[in-house]
Amino acid sequence: MSSDLKIYFAGSMRGGRNDIDIYYKIIENLKQYGQVLTEFVGDKTVDCEVAPVLDEISIHDRDVSMLEKCNCVIAEVTQPSLGVGYEIGRAVAMKKPVFCLYRPQQGKLLSAMIRGADNGSTFKVTDYNDVSEVPELLKNYLHLLNSL
Repeated sequence: MSSDLKIYFAGSMRGGRNDIDIYYKIIENLKQYGQVLTEFVGDKTVDCEVAPVLDEISIHDRDVSMLEKCNCVIAEVTQPSLGVGYEIGRAVAMKKPVFCLYRPQQGKLLSAMIRGADNGSTFKVTDYNDVSEVPELLKNYLHLLNSL
């Protein structure tokens, strides 16, 4: 895997930060494969409740610019987020490969728009139960990506 890989990691920001520790661990793992353009998603010091450093237009434009520059999108989609859904949709429109990680939870289902988009290669959704499973899942996906 090329170390010049640019990875866009998507995880909930304003939709809820319950999974921040998981995002951090995923991002740390992704760094061995390339540059994670959105490391701030796993940064515990980023508080969406406090006045943001950037206005909303700047946030949107910055993130779309990073999507344009990335080679792939890795998204943790357990915590529902309109922003993550939007990012995934934009990535698909840009023909970027997308890999979604989801932890099944009783009483909650992943959106059919995400689950149903899985084509086994350029858009893949994988369930996991514990973050300890993620390194192997990422390795397998990024190996698959490298062979496309």
